[in-house]
Amino acid sequence: MVRKDGSGSERSQFCNSLSVAIKVKKDIPQQTRCEVNCSEEENRKMVTFTKHLPANPDAVVSFILPMTADDRTRSRHRFQTETGENLQLSLPRGTVLRDRDLLLSEDGSSLVLVSAKPEPVITARASTKLLLLRAAYHLGNRHVALEVADNYLRLSPDSVLQGMLEKMGLEIIEEIVPFQPEMGAYGHSH
Repeated sequence: MVRKDGSGSERSQFCNSLSVAIKVKKDIPQQTRCEVNCSEEENRKMVTFTKHLPANPDAVVSFILPMTADDRTRSRHRFQTETGENLQLSLPRGTVLRDRDLLLSEDGSSLVLVSAKPEPVITARASTKLLLLRAAYHLGNRHVALEVADNYLRLSPDSVLQGMLEKMGLEIIEEIVPFQPEMGAYGHSH
């Protein structure tokens, strides 16, 4: 799935790249994300998702909902499907969704799989673990949303931070991949 201005081939590539085996109900078409301003009539037809569930690879889902890292930190969102159905996310404030989490509709009739949508990021790789650790320290001091792995750091594009990392001697790669920043130490993200 892609934004309405995206290409269908990008949607196919993304959906085919999911590494978890999931089952999707055959009678429900793929969905496209877009924020909408709904009329009262549309609000009455809207399916509201209010319950956040942990990942379950055996779940039978109604929709796959690709979301950027920023989208996954918002507890209130409206979506419209390709067929014109309206979906609303209404989760407790402070809820942060992770890739492969599930959302259950208010009436219990629909289950949605959240997937980390590919987005522009910069990935920093270091020649030593110590250099990678130093870079993580400096980025952490700036309260940057950061994905941390044993061999790379990933963050949203920022020319100032990119310059700092390059001066430190890290290799920078600009790419479009799913971005999954760390949750804050107290259960929130920045």
